[in-house]
Amino acid sequence: MREYLFVFLVALATTYVLVPLMRTIAVRVGAFTEVRERDVHVVPIPRLGGAAMFLGYAAATLVAWRMPFLRQVFESGELIGILIGAGVVCLVGAIDDVKELDALTKLGGQLVAAAIIAFAGVQFFSLPLGVVTVLPAPLLVLMTIFIVVLCINAVNFIDGLDGLAAGLVAIAAIAFFIYSYLISASYAPPNVFSGATFVSAALAGACLGFLPHNVFPAKLFMGDSGALTLGLLLAAAAILNVGQIDPAQVSQLGANQVAATVLPLLIPISIMLLPLLDVVWAVARRTARGQRPWQADAQHLHHRMLRIGHGHRRAVLLLWLWGGVVALGSVSFVVLPPLVAAVGGVLMLALAAGLTTWLPRFSAPGHRPKEYDDQGQRIDV
Repeated sequence: MREYLFVFLVALATTYVLVPLMRTIAVRVGAFTEVRERDVHVVPIPRLGGAAMFLGYAAATLVAWRMPFLRQVFESGELIGILIGAGVVCLVGAIDDVKELDALTKLGGQLVAAAIIAFAGVQFFSLPLGVVTVLPAPLLVLMTIFIVVLCINAVNFIDGLDGLAAGLVAIAAIAFFIYSYLISASYAPPNVFSGATFVSAALAGACLGFLPHNVFPAKLFMGDSGALTLGLLLAAAAILNVGQIDPAQVSQLGANQVAATVLPLLIPISIMLLPLLDVVWAVARRTARGQRPWQADAQHLHHRMLRIGHGHRRAVLLLWLWGGVVALGSVSFVVLPPLVAAVGGVLMLALAAGLTTWLPRFSAPGHRPKEYDDQGQRIDV
């Protein structure tokens, strides 16, 4: 555990220290997020914060490679592939932050990065459907690339409020860390040093190092350089968890047979539930309207929270709460009796739903929800 704590702190400290430098660079090169009708910020904000997060993750990787106990997780080459893939999407995102690339060019960069980590070994080798289900290798590689691109765009879609994406990804990374650490500790003989656990620890550190600069009112946005990087790293953690774990390992933790059957698939899905729901709903909504799936609008989850009367900070805190309840609630099934975990999860979901519903009734006088038309343009109400 001490090794992972050190990795976490290296990523956190490096990211935190580098953010002011990246803000200065962003200002000099003109990397600003201009104010659009669908946006909630009212002045242009510099971006490129994702470069600091990538460098924080890279610093943690280099430090871990020099640590005796963690060096073993680098033997397969997976973590080097992840670092290279993250560097590719970060570069594509940074160019987009400065020059606004078209959607197909960005998608091409995402596919290249996804292919890099897949061929480095970060891919599904099997599906834990109660028993280990082995599918043809080409199909598993394609599935891996699809999941990576999906996660990248899911994180990009939820990056709409100050601190929202970084906070949700940090929560997801912490949940992945707990799950993968417990699974690794259950091996015979126990071995808590795994690629999934390392990626989760370093990713959580990079996100939390960036958050102090990004919470409302943000000094710097992560930009596409951050959203694409976080999405790829989150996908890598998910694949290392679900595609390379035998349900028998889950059952050794004391979970019942049903939990052992579904948890390896349920936990990654539940951990990333909010961003995945947002991206699936956005694609379905835009397609139904005859729009391109990547055409921006103001109908994301965070826009809806603002519309029902929540302020910026409260909307972010509530979405963090929803993310934490779902992600950590699913992990609780690994360590708690199923009934206890289920009752606790229901109570926390009820709390989140109650706060989301009732808090707008106590908004400060003069606060008015924001309304948007079908094209995502703000309407004065």
